[in-house]
Amino acid sequence: MKKVKSNMSNRSIVPFGPQHPVLPEPIHLDLLLEDEKVIEAIPTLGFVHRGLEKLVEKRDFKDYVFVAERICGICSFMHGMGYSEAVEEVMNIKIPDRAEYLRVLWAELSRIHSHILWLGLLGDSLGFESLFMQCFRIREKILNLFELTTGGRVIFSVCKIGGVRRDIDDEKFKIISKTLNEVKEELNEIKKVFFDDYSVKHRLVGVGVLSKEDAYELGCVGPMARASGINYDVRNLGYSAYKDLEFNTIVDNNGDSYGRCIVRFNEIYESINIINEVIGKIPKGEIETKVIGNPKGQYFARLEQPRGEVIYHIKGNGTKFLERMRVRTPTFANMPALFKLLQGCDLADVPVLILTIDPCISCTER
Repeated sequence: MKKVKSNMSNRSIVPFGPQHPVLPEPIHLDLLLEDEKVIEAIPTLGFVHRGLEKLVEKRDFKDYVFVAERICGICSFMHGMGYSEAVEEVMNIKIPDRAEYLRVLWAELSRIHSHILWLGLLGDSLGFESLFMQCFRIREKILNLFELTTGGRVIFSVCKIGGVRRDIDDEKFKIISKTLNEVKEELNEIKKVFFDDYSVKHRLVGVGVLSKEDAYELGCVGPMARASGINYDVRNLGYSAYKDLEFNTIVDNNGDSYGRCIVRFNEIYESINIINEVIGKIPKGEIETKVIGNPKGQYFARLEQPRGEVIYHIKGNGTKFLERMRVRTPTFANMPALFKLLQGCDLADVPVLILTIDPCISCTER
């Protein structure tokens, strides 16, 4: 810790991260403190930069789906899905309807397990270790569904240019519905802790308030924006099978850490409803379209990941190697809001505020 002389008072610079007992992500901040108040947070990123975007110049565009999935272990399927949709648009490929429904099912399972993971980490940051273990126990059931339908628990490798590699039969659909009903019941049991417990509300209510105007000006996305009253969800654009599905956009007007918790918790219920609708409506047919030729041109694809809007820009030159692939992740978009929230907060609230944006530094640094 370094002391900084000021005309007003003595200020301290405290290094925070990249390793911290509460934070699961390698983010480093230099916190300028005045007593216990944070005056400014200065970020230093780059601890997990891997140069994945450069690999498009050396990997066949069809094989690059496997690399795209490895941008992040939590949003892995959606990264593969977003990259595939961008390439398919450039090549004017229409994938089968059944493949679109299967993609949505796996995408919503990803959203559920990501949000439950976040709830567990939030509980741990508040000192509720048993709540953390309970959330991760519930999350295991979602990972079991991934293993049942894809063979993997972290990286799934079922998305491909032109559709998906695996189908799901009716028997597995029944298992998915039964398991999701169990998950819903177990979430109902812990819901009252996140929503009604005095200790949780004391740490979250009124902490890290982000107004609707500030959220809009700072370009927030996902639950971060929706918790501040912005009704914005990329799924409403109707990409993939979402155009055939009915679902609600979860919005809260509190704008504080408690509101962001409410939005993510209720989004789990909505994702369960979407998956049940997918199972009820999924059409019969093929799961992939034959891909001929190489991509030439460029396209921006937009998806709603668990943390918010993600953008994939790809540029092809007519060869099997793409000229450019760029990803704008939701954590990157939410970072400016985080630094604003940290200004004026108590030092003890820093870990909680960082967690409330649900950071994924692995996604942000490629």
